[in-house]
Amino acid sequence: MEKMRRVPQLIRHIIFTLLLISPLAFSWKKDEFRNCNQTPFCKRARSRKSGSCNLTAADVSISDDGDLIAKLIQKTPETDAINKPLLLSISVYQDGTLRLKIDEDPSLNPPKKRFEVPDVVVDDFLNKKLYLQRLTEEKIDGDSGVSSVIYLDNEYEGVLRHDPFEVFVRQKENKKRVLSINSHGLFDFEQLRQKSEGEDWEEKFRGHTDSRPYGPQSISFDVSFYGADFVYGIPEHATSLALKPTKGPGVEDDYSEPYRLFNLDVFEYLHESPFGLYGSIPFIISHGNCRGSSGFFWLNAAEMQIDVLGKGWNAGEDKIMMPSDEKRIDTLWMSEAGVVDAFFFIGPGPKDVVRQYTSVTGRPSMPQLFATAYHQCRWNYRDEEDVYNVDSKFDEHDIPYDVLWLDIEHTDGKRYFTWDKLLFPNPEEMQSKLAAKGRHMVTIVDPHIKRDDSYHIHKEASENGYYVKDATGKDFDGWCWPGSSSYIDMVNPQIRSWWGGKFSYDNYVGSTPSLYIWNDMNEPSVFNGPEVTMPRDALHHGGVEHRELHNAYGYYFHMATSDGLVKRGDGKDRPFVLSRAFFPGSQRYGAVWTGDNTAEWDQLRVSVPMILTLGLTGMSFSGADVGGFFGNPETELLVRWYQVGAYYPFFRAHAHHDTKRREPWLFGERNTELISEAIRTRYIYLPYFYTLFREANTSGTPVMRPLWMEFPDDEETYSNDEAFMVGNSLLVQGIYIAQTKQVSVYLPGEQSWYDMRTGTAYKGGKRYKLDVSEESIPSFQRAGTIVPRKDRSRRSSTQMENDPYTLVIALNSTQEAEGELYMDDGKSFEFLKGAYIHRRFTFSNGVLTSSSASAIAGENKYSTDCTVERILLLGGSSRSKSVLVEPSNEKVGIELGPLRLQGGQSPSVLTIRKPKVRIADDWSIKIL
Repeated sequence: MEKMRRVPQLIRHIIFTLLLISPLAFSWKKDEFRNCNQTPFCKRARSRKSGSCNLTAADVSISDDGDLIAKLIQKTPETDAINKPLLLSISVYQDGTLRLKIDEDPSLNPPKKRFEVPDVVVDDFLNKKLYLQRLTEEKIDGDSGVSSVIYLDNEYEGVLRHDPFEVFVRQKENKKRVLSINSHGLFDFEQLRQKSEGEDWEEKFRGHTDSRPYGPQSISFDVSFYGADFVYGIPEHATSLALKPTKGPGVEDDYSEPYRLFNLDVFEYLHESPFGLYGSIPFIISHGNCRGSSGFFWLNAAEMQIDVLGKGWNAGEDKIMMPSDEKRIDTLWMSEAGVVDAFFFIGPGPKDVVRQYTSVTGRPSMPQLFATAYHQCRWNYRDEEDVYNVDSKFDEHDIPYDVLWLDIEHTDGKRYFTWDKLLFPNPEEMQSKLAAKGRHMVTIVDPHIKRDDSYHIHKEASENGYYVKDATGKDFDGWCWPGSSSYIDMVNPQIRSWWGGKFSYDNYVGSTPSLYIWNDMNEPSVFNGPEVTMPRDALHHGGVEHRELHNAYGYYFHMATSDGLVKRGDGKDRPFVLSRAFFPGSQRYGAVWTGDNTAEWDQLRVSVPMILTLGLTGMSFSGADVGGFFGNPETELLVRWYQVGAYYPFFRAHAHHDTKRREPWLFGERNTELISEAIRTRYIYLPYFYTLFREANTSGTPVMRPLWMEFPDDEETYSNDEAFMVGNSLLVQGIYIAQTKQVSVYLPGEQSWYDMRTGTAYKGGKRYKLDVSEESIPSFQRAGTIVPRKDRSRRSSTQMENDPYTLVIALNSTQEAEGELYMDDGKSFEFLKGAYIHRRFTFSNGVLTSSSASAIAGENKYSTDCTVERILLLGGSSRSKSVLVEPSNEKVGIELGPLRLQGGQSPSVLTIRKPKVRIADDWSIKIL
């Protein structure tokens, strides 16, 4: 029967290959995707010279809504140019954010309304708008005309330069610029118009034709970041954390193309390339020792290309409109369609910029506790027997895990929301057996719907007009895993609501409360489409062309799925949804991963900057497939990947169905021990990770951070993306080369760092060559921090709920430290009503104090009887022999104890055992 079932799959694969030949990319083939020269809007924009912008600002005033408004008009109209004025508005919001919008004037009857991306900017941000009362005028840089200056906050102001047109933010006191747009006069806005007789707007690429019914409608402009040493952001690309120049003298061959933002299904992507992958966030954050951090975000869902301009990129060009001797990084932003809806973030620190950006697009959602633990996935676990066997093997080898995943083969013929009745005849019982151990299951639900009249999802969608249409107005029909497929039009809120209802237990038969969802292929992937995606002239709700919203399609699919899970649980259960495609705001709906990586050392290496970049742009809950999706990792690589992956915010192993099985116990006893120890490390630090996820949920600050986010004045950290911070307390250095015996580790700052395995102290501000063993990768706790742990090994995070805590105190040079712990029920939304515990721990003058970190009293209380089992003192005096615990007024001894309870030999450190205090209470422990 198994062989018989594989036959239709093989036939489909052959049909795909024969029909599609080259567009179906099973590995990276450069010529299957467009470059800038094959993309007319990019080619046009990139060829423009500095000073070519011909616009001036006129009729500048303050509107009734409290915005600065103006018209942008051509100074010297060109014969073939459209001379209709553009409308400009500048709004100011709390926390120092300036919003610039430029669009066509609707009163002048353009052929259609240009698309503005809905449902990304959150209401809380819109409610924080400041109503401008006045604007002042002054002359800038020797201009003959005036510029309009507006209030931004107490230290910064916004400036609209009238002629030549420019918008920038500057410091009030010294008038130094922070961010600017059109300082080089590269702004261009192709207005919509009627086609002239004989004019051909069609574009062709590899046998595909884009009808382009509205013709050229691209926008491009330059953005400058002042005082910047490096710029970061604009995921998703497999490249270094610091963005490399793509235009100008000395550009590397591999970086001669702009960074592309166009969501694509890319198989086996290159580990070093500016080519766009599965998601797009058009947000750049700059950093430098001179002026701190700033950020720029363009809310636009069309294809975008961004050049980072190297020094001397404009040598010999005239009409440079800004002081040329000022340290800065220039960039060129180019998009196929849309409007200018841009946000300037003034920082001044990196955490400030991320907070400001996520105040616009939303804070990351608070995940359930189980989702922050270890996930086991494969394409595919064959049947229920396979699931039970894998589950039991984790127990047999005493390896914790929380989630088992099922890929597309679990369905009835790739019909989502169904089960293969031969392979998975009892899905509810299967999930219940896992749930009895505190474990969960995730199944895949993709956006392509099999065109089969007997399939209820297709029947409803077809009858109700819920599919994306092709350029002729018929339901779009493309090829994906099921064969002939159509795609739900997720842009329509009513259709999203319908889709969300499909996750109810009545509709998704066989699902249970312990089942969660994985959205894959939602770029959207179309095997026989141009560049393996949907044609740009496909039509969505409201007549919006796919080209205008392509990068947001997966975002709306992710949103609808997440909302569906919330609806399924009557609003009481936090959703977990993993998405491959993403867009600004995706952080509000769940996790993402870096897609179809490969079992190579270079792919392990690049996973770190990719995840760091996602964190900087709001996507705190992200990870990479541990071991690599494609290929068979050598055992050493797999072990090293687990050791790094244990610190990813999203920790999942995943593999292609053509790879050898690679569950943790399949590589010999010693390697099983090493992988188990890496996984247990994650479980030990779950209280710390969960606390960091709450920090991300409230401030946007990522869980996994670049070193310079914690050490913004240390220039040696600015381009370091081999090491990373987990929160503000832990530093991790990956091993990215086979058979490494020594590794160079830079430990920033003035304070010491304590090796998390040995307790050895290393002075900060220095680079060390450290011996490494197979047992672990270098990891350190920062002096001056207190980290909460749970050291007992269980089957899953759920079974750790009542376990006691360990507090690891790493003392700094003044014998002080501080840290926090956040906890709630781990699953519901009651924390939003104050049902949580947030503790602050401080050590000073020989006293450890626990106090509440929150003054908010909620409607409901969360309580726990968990105690503190051990307190470890790194850097403490060995002369101390006992402590006094208050308010119980009891003495407890100080002794030597293991740094870790498990994991073989562990060095001894100063330990306070069983101080008999509850983790949720106020107390103090004084060293005598």
